[in-house]
Amino acid sequence: MMYPFMTLNDGTEIVHSEAYKGNDGSECVKVYFEKPVYGGFHSAECYLPSYEWKNIEGFSPEKIQELQEFLESIAHIVIRLAREGGFDNAANF
Repeated sequence: MMYPFMTLNDGTEIVHSEAYKGNDGSECVKVYFEKPVYGGFHSAECYLPSYEWKNIEGFSPEKIQELQEFLESIAHIVIRLAREGGFDNAANF
């Protein structure tokens, strides 16, 4: 299940998964970015806590770097929400 997190000023939507165990047994969270553009969407996935980017479509390397820096500043919040089932289920947030 994916949970809404926020919409950036440029229209980029950010959603995240529940926390889950990765292939190596460590906790992981998938963060998905999607921005509507004429004729479709730009999209990308980033996996926390490793910050591994996958399936980048349409975003420039510079934009991915911006998203990386932003995500680094809020990753602790995203991970906490992923553990608790998103904003609607988060206790004492």
